[in-house]
Amino acid sequence: MDNISNLFSNTRFTEPPEISIIKDFVLKTYDIAVKVLVKDNQVVIIVNSAALAGSLRPKLFELQKLCNTKKKFLIRIGD
Repeated sequence: MDNISNLFSNTRFTEPPEISIIKDFVLKTYDIAVKVLVKDNQVVIIVNSAALAGSLRPKLFELQKLCNTKKKFLIRIGD
């Protein structure tokens, strides 16, 4: 029986391209790192302040076009 490390040692996990696009955009625009979760029909951007969430909200359509997706974009404040 194989243990978990043997099963996953040859498997490469790649993150969806939306994650790197959003992280790079926010880092270049606001100089702040964010977390991004991609689900089946939505993209959740987790920010650390309400001020960042408020200033990022008008940019959601721009981000959606950059990511070339029809998924719903949500902003969540948390850590």
